[in-house]
Amino acid sequence: MTSKIKGGLNIAMKVPTHLYAETVAFYRDVLKLERVPDRPEVGFLFGPNQLWIDEAPGHSQSEIWLELFAPEFATAAAQLSAAGVIRNDAIEPLGEGFRGGWFFNPAGIVHMVREPDAW
Repeated sequence: MTSKIKGGLNIAMKVPTHLYAETVAFYRDVLKLERVPDRPEVGFLFGPNQLWIDEAPGHSQSEIWLELFAPEFATAAAQLSAAGVIRNDAIEPLGEGFRGGWFFNPAGIVHMVREPDAW
């Protein structure tokens, strides 16, 4: 059985502490993107997506993390594993009962594959 996997809404930019403030200022003050409303985290509306700027104290360079949706996570995870895709849920906790996991594309870009809140 295969799972239909599609692009999600969220893009996370993990930014080292020494670049964090100026990166947030770039999106806020230079590009003048609108903040994601009603959220304490730093996020900007990015077309149909949401761009989250996460401070990453242990990083030496910035990374982009992408979100993918699948109607049934277990099926999608099995499909990705069968294709040799590397999974590593230790990179960031997702919480008890979360129906998703962390996978890497061949270039090392992190992808959260998860069931959407509503399909």
